[in-house]
Amino acid sequence: MKLQDELPVDHKLGQVYRFGAGLGGIFLVVFGILGLTGSSPGTFDTTGKEVIGLSSNGALSVLSLVAGGILIIGAIIGGNIASNINMIMGLLFILAGFVGLMVLDSSANRLAFKIPNVLFSFIFGFVVVTFGMYGRVSSHLPKDNPYWKKRHARETMPSGPPTFVKIMRPGPPNPTGH
Repeated sequence: MKLQDELPVDHKLGQVYRFGAGLGGIFLVVFGILGLTGSSPGTFDTTGKEVIGLSSNGALSVLSLVAGGILIIGAIIGGNIASNINMIMGLLFILAGFVGLMVLDSSANRLAFKIPNVLFSFIFGFVVVTFGMYGRVSSHLPKDNPYWKKRHARETMPSGPPTFVKIMRPGPPNPTGH
């Protein structure tokens, strides 16, 4: 299933959101590689080293490689799978921001989080969640959207005389039916 099959035809931004998540995944992979190269701190060192303005240690570098790889795979697959992956990964990043905020300046800070890492986790998480929600969450989804169809699968159009249908489904007047 391709992303362009899931969204209305006139939404060109679907590709932007898909590739945006893929680019975020590439950033995470680069961050992970840079965190593992050079004078790498210990796997669970709480001080870490600075990489691209963020603090990193071996464990955070490996987690970044895994998370980036998952986002890249989701961007390649596209469709509902990419949307689900983006929503789950975004929520995990937001959760990581809260956990990082709780363990800041303590011995439990096994991923060497500092304030820039916490801010990055929140911002990146919200952006990726937004990528995942595009085309799924709206009060005005078009009726041909698969998520609208899924939510309204049991809903049927009332039948009967036109006056009865008009009362059950008020809407704009039908100029040809009056």
